Amino acid sequence: MAEAVLLALTKISDALADEITKELIVKLSEKVNNLKDLDEKIEQMRKQLTTMNNVILQMGMIYLTDEVVKGWIGEVVKIEKEIKQVIELKDQWLHPSQLVSDPLTEMGRQRSRDSFPELVKDEDLVGIEDSRRLLTEWLYADELDSKVITVSGMGGLGKTTLVTNVYEREKINFSAHAWMVVSQTYTVDALLRKLLRKVGYTEPPLSCNIDKMDVHDLKEEIKRMLKGKKCLIVPDDVWDQEAYFQIRDAFQNDQGSRVIITMRKNHVAALASSTCHLDLQPLSDIHSFDLFCRMAFYNIKDHECPTELMKFAKSIVERCQGLPLAIASIGCLLSSRSRSHYVWNQSYNQLRSELSKNNHVRAILNMSYHDLSGDLRNCFLYCSLFPEDYPLSRESLVRLWIAEGFVLKKENNTPEAVAEGNLMELICRNMLQVTKYDELGRVNTCRMHDIMRDLAFSAAKEEKFCRNMNSAIIKRGSARDLKVDGCGDKGFRQVQALSMRGNTLLLFGDLNPPGVL
Repeated sequence: MAEAVLLALTKISDALADEITKELIVKLSEKVNNLKDLDEKIEQMRKQLTTMNNVILQMGMIYLTDEVVKGWIGEVVKIEKEIKQVIELKDQWLHPSQLVSDPLTEMGRQRSRDSFPELVKDEDLVGIEDSRRLLTEWLYADELDSKVITVSGMGGLGKTTLVTNVYEREKINFSAHAWMVVSQTYTVDALLRKLLRKVGYTEPPLSCNIDKMDVHDLKEEIKRMLKGKKCLIVPDDVWDQEAYFQIRDAFQNDQGSRVIITMRKNHVAALASSTCHLDLQPLSDIHSFDLFCRMAFYNIKDHECPTELMKFAKSIVERCQGLPLAIASIGCLLSSRSRSHYVWNQSYNQLRSELSKNNHVRAILNMSYHDLSGDLRNCFLYCSLFPEDYPLSRESLVRLWIAEGFVLKKENNTPEAVAEGNLMELICRNMLQVTKYDELGRVNTCRMHDIMRDLAFSAAKEEKFCRNMNSAIIKRGSARDLKVDGCGDKGFRQVQALSMRGNTLLLFGDLNPPGVL
């Protein structure tokens, strides 16, 4: 086809005497000649990218501290996305090759080619027995009175794990119950809609479309639903008192009702009824070592630490400073490594190196992240695109990971099976936490701890994995995947007007028109 166009342009040039026209035809002919070589150039780039991606997958198992390597990987990802775009558009444009002139050559000069534990069972929860017993007592003490219970402590102490355990055990004894994540960013109407859906799921159809209700109407509908009922409400991860006040206004403090609030900031704890505040503390040395051994030596009888590793195990646990999130993460990581003196010494030195640059929690989580293979790393980073504490559906993640090309081909396995295996591996590594199982005992939904999400989001930004637009501020960028939080009417119009060069657009928030997701 390119040859035919070139022949036609030559004949037109011969027929016209105007010098300006001839000059224009010459330039057009050069463009067409470039098109003749486009397929070959793209194929060459495809082969080079395949090689680069193989290198990146191998680097997934390497402890990446080299900033040059990190930058190079980011550039590979960026150029790969641009080349994919050219391939998609090459039949629609005459000069797509200008988008990818010589980036691969430049990058070549920059860098030369160079079994897990089961899910944590209830009986395996360590160091929470006293706190669990105390919370349970508070739920049933003075049953004629309503009561607010608060659980506070720094991130990673296990507040949500503790309260979840109590909530799941005791909710059957309350005629209405609801668990809702609040987090740092929320809107009152969205919070109330969430509460209404939670407490109203066993009721007849709601009297009207709750998406059209204002704050006052939402509160009235919740009052109607909860009237005369003994309720158990858990607002999780509350950062300010206003969130609780808005929820409190929505129910009438019926007899025996309980509200359990988890938070990091102590000023929120002032909401608690007298003597009903639990300030979680780090695990004791004994409990810390017990938890670590359950994770690291899950398949050894009684989870006993081998004698030759005892020195390293105790030193590593000491560095975790009693934080269950850090202990479980490093334990899960080491469970997959050889139990040899050399490997554990290397792991301990790696941890010491990280600790010289980050606090103890971030250092340990960084180790877990750097231990991921390239495909698992992509799956993990993708989870950071979702809002904080967002329930991640197993089925949705599987479909999205496959669509994004993150799932490697494995013999005798379907892409869906491989993707589900990736999900289970991230869960077993304590990088995702299960929040719900289906009727067959499979993972239904999971979540990413907010500290883990901070790590993933930071890494995604550094590696140019995606671009996040909060509060409907939409800009052009180099990332191929775009996420928009809080996208209302104005934000949706901006999305429509944006010339999207990306493959994936994730929208979160109240959308109009509906059905965009």
